[in-house]
Amino acid sequence: MNFTRRNLLVLAAAVGIAGGTSFAYAADTLNVGSYPNNPPFEYKTDSGSFEGFEVDVVNEAAKRAGMTTAIADYGFQALFAGTSSKRIDVAISSITITPERLKSQSFTQPYYDSDMGVATKDGNDVKGIADLKGKIIGVLSGSTGEKWVKDNKAADGFADIKGYNSQQDMFLDLGAGRVDAVVSDVPGMQYLFVKMKGFAIKDRIKTGEQYGLMMTKDSPLLGKINDAITAMKKDGTMQTIHKKWFGGDAPATSSTVTEMPIPKA
Repeated sequence: MNFTRRNLLVLAAAVGIAGGTSFAYAADTLNVGSYPNNPPFEYKTDSGSFEGFEVDVVNEAAKRAGMTTAIADYGFQALFAGTSSKRIDVAISSITITPERLKSQSFTQPYYDSDMGVATKDGNDVKGIADLKGKIIGVLSGSTGEKWVKDNKAADGFADIKGYNSQQDMFLDLGAGRVDAVVSDVPGMQYLFVKMKGFAIKDRIKTGEQYGLMMTKDSPLLGKINDAITAMKKDGTMQTIHKKWFGGDAPATSSTVTEMPIPKA
């Protein structure tokens, strides 16, 4: 068959239409990055799928926004580069909303309130923060736990700080005595200790931390996803998800059930 220039233009237009259809389909997909070992907020199952409190939250929010989710595993620190570069639209991994992060990221309204805690091996003589002087502290790299330990290292006399890319590796080192204590989020540690025995939370650090969905700075999807979260709070869906993963209702005044504004830098 002989192709004229007109034939080629028609063919090119057809390819363009097909490409546009593919792009429209992609636009209906919310690309989500998730740290794969952070139960009960998110974790990867043996089948390769993701489950957890925040997985249910982002899946339901996307559904209400007329979208589906595609969730991929990222290291915790890589989540920030992922949203900044627009490789992903949303990051989930119990990410605390902070003024510093709001300079380069956007967040939905918060949906979970959390404290940090100091954990050690059972039987360790550490009873609280005051006993950490001269100790080696393990933290998840890039976390607010790491920031707190660094900010308080001089005042509290910590000997050293050791960063980890996974919670499991951090607690394996704690069990082996390579670090003396760990500073991390209380809910995640409580869930972990149900299965990983031999550890205990010795002290709580009141931080006023709140978690939200982290998104690309000024994402055009922010309002739509945030509105979905508002609706989930109003109709009780968020409370139902909380009860499923934490075994009880969130406090009536918590961000899990209270409508809140989108955080601003």
